[in-house]
Amino acid sequence: MASSVRHVTVDCADAYKLGAFWAEVLGGALGDDDFPGDPEAVVTAPGIALLFITVPEPKAVKNRIHLDLQPRDRTRDEEVDRLLALGATLVADHRRPDGTGWATLADIEGNEFCVERSAAERA
Repeated sequence: MASSVRHVTVDCADAYKLGAFWAEVLGGALGDDDFPGDPEAVVTAPGIALLFITVPEPKAVKNRIHLDLQPRDRTRDEEVDRLLALGATLVADHRRPDGTGWATLADIEGNEFCVERSAAERA
């Protein structure tokens, strides 16, 4: 019998604030029992559950693991613009003139993630 992934866990400075950011990014929801100041927060969204845990140490180095996002109902560039408006920052732009490539962003605590082309753009 194999194991399954229950959550992807992220250490952070403010579990509720970062969870709220990712809930908006993923169109998901924070747990009903998650409130500002809680030491942990769970976000559930289609296909994933993220667990945010408040830790005392600051982020010090590049992520060893990151999420690759694929927009469901907009283009990659529209999604990048939406995420920047939510507070993400552009870390590296790997988009090419022919429409291929991706953008590397960081969330509100500096955790990197990538935005790839939508399925429609890949077709």
